[in-house]
Amino acid sequence: MMPIKTFVSERRAANLLAQIRWRDGVYCPRCRGESVIRYGSYRVFQRYLCKDCDRTFNDQTGTVFAHSAVALRKWFLAVYTYIRFNTSLRQLDVEIGVSYKTIYRRIQRFLRALDAPRLQLKGPIEIDEFYVKAGLKGRERDQMSRSRGLSTRGRGTYDEDKPPVFVLADRGSGKRYVIPAKAATESRIRLLLADRQQESLTVYTDGFRAYKPLDEDDAFTREYVVHGDGEYVDGDVHVNTCESHASLARRWLSPHRGVSKDRLTPYFRAFQLRREVFRKPGEEALKTILETAL
Repeated sequence: MMPIKTFVSERRAANLLAQIRWRDGVYCPRCRGESVIRYGSYRVFQRYLCKDCDRTFNDQTGTVFAHSAVALRKWFLAVYTYIRFNTSLRQLDVEIGVSYKTIYRRIQRFLRALDAPRLQLKGPIEIDEFYVKAGLKGRERDQMSRSRGLSTRGRGTYDEDKPPVFVLADRGSGKRYVIPAKAATESRIRLLLADRQQESLTVYTDGFRAYKPLDEDDAFTREYVVHGDGEYVDGDVHVNTCESHASLARRWLSPHRGVSKDRLTPYFRAFQLRREVFRKPGEEALKTILETAL
């Protein structure tokens, strides 16, 4: 159930922000000092005074929700529906009554605050890649006009406006990772598989030639299927989990009408967060979403 009460009460939203932000104790955002006392209030937010640097701050200071005239409850509704239901920014513009530019800047600020996934691979690992048509959406000062992935069919690179996106499925931990790259090269694949818990990691791939050098490396045990020969499953050897997750990732990008290739990483971090809260109830999902950015 959606946390409706939080979305209609500014006081509830402020209390939730304070609860999550200061879960490890109140500290000064400027000097990180913990000698802090309550010092009145600012709107519905608690105000504090740092005895070390003699500066005041409140529960919003230094967060992605700071310096905004829009009510906090509206921003909570925006990030919740964006992550939970993949609502487009144009639709959020209508739902919360805030201009598109304001929504875009705040959501982008929220996405940049999301932590990068930390790969601790147990294995065995499925790894596969898919390609996204993504150009330079929008108009930049040093560019004439925008271009949206006018690339040809097949595999591509970042420079060709068709960057690869790797999907890793860790069968040992059950985790899935979606990571954009500049190009699908051997060096990039080795970098993705570097953070492993075993000296010899079992890796399942398809027949793409960039994975072939893993055969000669004692750190990996590579097994693969060749889709070009009509081979998709050989016992435990397949990349079907990656392909299924890739289809969900493509669907995630669909409502946003052409994401810039420079912003693929934060969009896919949001996708990872969406999968994390998929089965959680509304209040718990909202807390998890906020914890990732505070």
